[in-house]
Amino acid sequence: MFLLTDVGCWSYKVGRKLGEGGFGSVYAGTRLKDGLKVALKFADTEGIEWINIEDNPEPVPLEIGLQILANKGPRVPQIIQLLDWDEEPNRYIMVLEFPRPCESLIEYLDRHDYYIDENVAKVIMHQAAVAAQTCCQRGVLHRDIKLENLLINPETLDVKLIDFGCGEILTDAGYTSFAGTEEYCPPEYESYGFYHGKPATVWSLGVLMFTLACGEFPSSEDLDMLNDNIWTRDGVSQECCKLLCSLLQRNPAKRLDLDVVCLHKWFKYFEYRFYEERSEDLLQKDLPPAVQDFLKLFINKQ
Repeated sequence: MFLLTDVGCWSYKVGRKLGEGGFGSVYAGTRLKDGLKVALKFADTEGIEWINIEDNPEPVPLEIGLQILANKGPRVPQIIQLLDWDEEPNRYIMVLEFPRPCESLIEYLDRHDYYIDENVAKVIMHQAAVAAQTCCQRGVLHRDIKLENLLINPETLDVKLIDFGCGEILTDAGYTSFAGTEEYCPPEYESYGFYHGKPATVWSLGVLMFTLACGEFPSSEDLDMLNDNIWTRDGVSQECCKLLCSLLQRNPAKRLDLDVVCLHKWFKYFEYRFYEERSEDLLQKDLPPAVQDFLKLFINKQ
């Protein structure tokens, strides 16, 4: 016995629950017409915000509007795709891309005992930064970039940003309320109750990168040294330390601009663990597709 749900003109079989949070529940699903595997998110409409977006005659739930805007334009594989959606009297349903195989980044780290090679962290971080930058360029502030909201294919290292439930429309005016995860909250909000979207996004990327590089959240002592540009750690490269210091500045005006994060020197040097070869030669090796794409990007820029 199984449940069926209709979204638009399509019917879906609802499978096992994949996750649950404050903004809804997500289930595995199958589109009956062609067998496409999808993720189905069900969320209550009570108390939610509605927004108007271009090409939609009626207001839509904020999360759906943000997902539409983030997907608008050329496809960016680092952002999960919204395939369809529908509104019912007391809830809305989102049909989302369901990459397979995949797991959350926190599950991936847990399987590796919270230690991954710095080159792997580099490939993951570059994709996360591209997703964050693209969202802001399209007028979307995700506001909850974290390990749990990044899916990774463990075979290819492809990464996708998910869950826009905490998001907002990006504005220049700034924000006086925070929706997200405490460990990633920008210090200016804790000190002054106010923050701007892009610098706050850079801070969250810094916390994310720190957990990937070190296997833990930064302590207050770490943050003090990062703020003073003197932070180092055994086993972490000099360029990695420099980038972390640039991202985790307490003064948002001193943080690296979001639009240039992907251009940092740390991303340009790929020290392959078992070979002392040029990036061009490494492309001949049996590397995951995401690593090959990462290397090609910087080879083409040279």
